[in-house]
This record gives sequence, structure tokens and C-alpha cells, in this order.
Amino acid sequence: MKAMIAAAMLSLGLLPASAPAAAGKATPAEAVAMVQRAKALIQSAGRERAFAAIADPANRDFHDRDLYIFVYSLNGVALTHGNNPKMVGRQLITMKDNEGKLIIKEMTAIAKNHGRGWLDYKWPNPVTKEVESKAAYVEKLDDMLIGSGIYR
Repeated sequence: MKAMIAAAMLSLGLLPASAPAAAGKATPAEAVAMVQRAKALIQSAGRERAFAAIADPANRDFHDRDLYIFVYSLNGVALTHGNNPKMVGRQLITMKDNEGKLIIKEMTAIAKNHGRGWLDYKWPNPVTKEVESKAAYVEKLDDMLIGSGIYR
């Protein structure tokens, strides 16, 4: 019903084109855009101010449905995390998903070797609290990676 109402409002020009996507799961384009916003903020405001903004759950630029930002050093230390502040400062290079994939190690390899890219793995969805298939997009910036992921 909500989707039908949103579609009707969209067709009448009462909602922006991105509104129907906002109601459900995030899209790959939204994850990429969020990473690029975080990267731009880090570059313009500096790490301290940017990391505080990224960690603030009230900041809709970096928290949207199941999307959030995470930042790791290229050595695997969590620098800021939009979903789990307890991870910050911890060395997580050996962290595995539910299937044994070394996700942080693989993300750092993508950032180091390609500058940006996607990684598929299993991770708890902050909205449903269930372990789901996730694809994370990461980009390298200096000595760190910035990422966000979508749940499938």
C-alpha cells in the first residue's frame, strides 16, 4: 500500500525520484554516494570533525535505513563506525563474517590494490537484526578506507 501511494505521489510530482527507494533497502548508488560524502567531509573538515559526524546516529547524511559509514586504517584498525562505536580503536584485520571470510583484510586489499571496489559477505542488518547478504563499497583515502554497504 505504501509503495502504491509513493508511486502515485511520484507520478503527480509530489515526491522526488529518490523517494520510493528511500522507503526500502538502500541501493548500490546510495552506498557509493554516502561514501563519497564521507570522503569529501574528511577532506574538507578533517578527521576529527568528520569522524564525529559519521558516528552520530542523528546525522542523516551518514545514517539512512540500513546504510551507515565505517572507516578503517589500511592496517585494519576501526577509526570510526556508524553502526557500532565499540569497534572504534580496535584492530579488526582478522574479523570474519559468518562464513569465515576475512572481511576487513579483504576490504583493505581492495582499497590498497584498486583504490575502490565492492566486497560481498554476510553481516547482521541493523534494521532487521538478521544476518543477511551484504555488499560493501569501499574507497581508499590516504592511509584509510571509507565504506558503506547494502543488504540484499
